[in-house]
Amino acid sequence: MVSATVDSEADILSNLNIKAGDWPSNLVKNLCLLSPDQIELGKMLVKMGQSHLFQQWTDPGVEDDKKKAFFAQVAKLNSSYPGGLASYIKNARELLADSKVGKNPYDGFTPSVPTGEVLSFGDDNFIKYEEVGVKEAQNAAFVLVAGGLGERLGFNGIKVALLAEATTGTCFLQLYIESILALQEGSCRLTQGTFQKDIPFVIMTSDDTHTRTLEVLESNSYFGMKPTQVKLLKQEKVACLDDNDARLALDPHNKYQIQTKPHGHGDVHSLLYSSGLLKVWLDAGLRWVLFFQDTNGLLFKAIPASLGVSATKQYQVNSLAVQRKAKEAMGGITRLTHSDGIYMKHLQFLEARTANSV
Repeated sequence: MVSATVDSEADILSNLNIKAGDWPSNLVKNLCLLSPDQIELGKMLVKMGQSHLFQQWTDPGVEDDKKKAFFAQVAKLNSSYPGGLASYIKNARELLADSKVGKNPYDGFTPSVPTGEVLSFGDDNFIKYEEVGVKEAQNAAFVLVAGGLGERLGFNGIKVALLAEATTGTCFLQLYIESILALQEGSCRLTQGTFQKDIPFVIMTSDDTHTRTLEVLESNSYFGMKPTQVKLLKQEKVACLDDNDARLALDPHNKYQIQTKPHGHGDVHSLLYSSGLLKVWLDAGLRWVLFFQDTNGLLFKAIPASLGVSATKQYQVNSLAVQRKAKEAMGGITRLTHSDGIYMKHLQFLEARTANSV
């Protein structure tokens, strides 16, 4: 029996053109359980220095279902990151190496205030751009990044279910949908359209928020928006790293499961691309995609004007920002100019001063 097993392993390795010494022995023993696709994933993991993942694997016939579940998770992680897990590990190693030696990617650059349009809420210039923006709204799609919970705010639920104001009990998600519907109606009226175009609304969710976001929408009849207008895209998690060599971390309670964590907001762009929505919107003649985050009740006071600026000045990218006071603990948008005269591409920005901004 032992001899037959060894012969079987040798045949598999020979067929795969793999040297036994190059692979962790516990993985070699279990090759007979794996499909061709799973074996390819195993090759990738070994090549990327992840042999430790198989260190505690048992012999075939023991916990086989968990081993297959491991590769199902690896396949999901591999498909959800641009370039796959190999690219994720490679990028992580480069970033960790730079961090370890204190490398600053902005060395040699001098920051300065970027160019942009400064608007004051309600003045003639603001109203002019706002009218242009309302007209353009029918050619736009709105994307809400809503993957977070309200725990830090003392709220046991999703952030978009928080009250935007207490008088009517309107939550943020309702406020956003009603604002988009108002723009939809206003755009049709100003352009003297014969029918309203439905403005697409995408919500990026996470494992923590997806089901609860859907429940809020369905229990409130989508707050008056057609369900077909709303699309939920769930952000997948990424693998956790164990050290500066970017070794993937195993769950301390399950040797057949890789620890994962939520990824950043930047996932929204790859999700829109991989979902095919960008092509659908392009084919439908849409010109603009507006991204916003989950708890900013004043945002839609400025969005029409910012869209109007983009349309008037033919910006490809435009960021909406408020004035930042010196030493204030908030991010800023800047232009970076290198000592050799080359400047880093930066986002044009619109500075909007709202009457109630803080």
